[in-house]
Amino acid sequence: MFRNAMPRYEVLSDEAMATLDKGWRRLLTEVGVDFMSERAREVFRGAEQRVEGDTVFLDPEFVLEQVAKVPREFAVAARNPENSLRIGGDGMAFGAVYGPPFVRQGDVRWDASMEDFQAFAKLTQSFSVLDSAGGVVCEPNDVPLDSRHLDMTYALQTLTDKVYMGSVVSGENARDTIAMGEILFGGREAIEQTPVSLSLINCNSPLRWDDRMLDALFEYTLANQPVIVTPFLLMGAMSPVTIPAALVQQIAEALSGVALTQLIRPGAPVVFGSFLSNIDMQSGSPCFGTPESAIGQLCTGQIARHFGLPFRSGGGLTSSQMPDAQAGYEALMTLLPTFLAGANWVMHSAGWLEGGLVACYEKFVIDVELLQMLQVEFTPLEIDEASLAFDAHEEVGQGGHFLGAMHTMERFRTCFYRPLLSSSENYERWMRGGGADAAARAAKICQQRLEEYAPPPIDDAVRAELEEYVVRRRAELGD
Repeated sequence: MFRNAMPRYEVLSDEAMATLDKGWRRLLTEVGVDFMSERAREVFRGAEQRVEGDTVFLDPEFVLEQVAKVPREFAVAARNPENSLRIGGDGMAFGAVYGPPFVRQGDVRWDASMEDFQAFAKLTQSFSVLDSAGGVVCEPNDVPLDSRHLDMTYALQTLTDKVYMGSVVSGENARDTIAMGEILFGGREAIEQTPVSLSLINCNSPLRWDDRMLDALFEYTLANQPVIVTPFLLMGAMSPVTIPAALVQQIAEALSGVALTQLIRPGAPVVFGSFLSNIDMQSGSPCFGTPESAIGQLCTGQIARHFGLPFRSGGGLTSSQMPDAQAGYEALMTLLPTFLAGANWVMHSAGWLEGGLVACYEKFVIDVELLQMLQVEFTPLEIDEASLAFDAHEEVGQGGHFLGAMHTMERFRTCFYRPLLSSSENYERWMRGGGADAAARAAKICQQRLEEYAPPPIDDAVRAELEEYVVRRRAELGD
């Protein structure tokens, strides 16, 4: 897990923060937030908040009282303790792409399958810069809809030994994820003591939480499994076109979800989520890797720290249809502010293509290269007598070179970042090697990693119990 010890890039003045503060308070008190679940509305009624129909009107001071109960940092256990995480503070954890129904490799685009899901899980396991495969790395359309969450969770638990994300499309799916976590980690008491999964609860923006997501939120929160309450804002569609208006809406939606978690279980871990970008005002298409999205990320980091909450934002997002130059620069446009803002949980870190519709094998490797480079860039520089290399100057003198100096020889293997993907060969050597571009080189690395993949060890009895659970539940669900 990466620790980002560099200073945060904060763009909001005290006056700006005060104006945003007035805005979210007014939204919660005058407009309100829809909770499409009677169970949730009843919780708010019990806390003496005003409920009219589906809409809950929240007292801002009451909301802040609930927010204050959230832990600033919390642990999440992985099957391999070396891969366990601590979410919050200066920690940054990176997960793969989440949710695409399609997959691309080379020039071919197809419906995602369970084989693809397993392949991306294996790739995640093979790259140490990734802390999690995430959850729905791609949507495996070749397995039954009602039970595919079982197969996905089983794959995440067995093909990787890293932290995984849970299914959120229903309360029942959430209960299955929790039950499988209990099997893997030794029972309900164990997972309540130290959470073992995170789960994404999206707001149906603007200002509405749907019943299925809320059902999942209840199950995970009651089990003390952290949820990432995330407004899904594309400015111009799900929020007004101005960044300040989107930020105000994001705060109102996120804090209303945070408040509900604390009413369900005070002190439950929760993450302030942000998914903020814009649409193309000519076509209406979603846009990613935009300057507006980058500004939103920087603001969100400052806002989350203002409320003392861990936060999720960023990733390697792009609107490009191919793993080309556009995909690379848009991904960097999103990942760089992710680091500058210090996001604690970063989804979509590897493999996102075509506005999130596609999980791409080559883009996965390209993003891994970006992540590795940025982690080096955001590691504080150590300055001491040894790094000043005075002895090297004494050895080389004026007009010489340092290639053979003792200082260089002692450090040449580790002194600079060694690229996974990038090529620095001269033109002639590059041509003799086939003249492959970055995407072609990424495809080769991807294939090599999959061929070299070795599954992490797991106790045979635990694996058998997980398999039995999946088979039994699949039959109960009619699949």
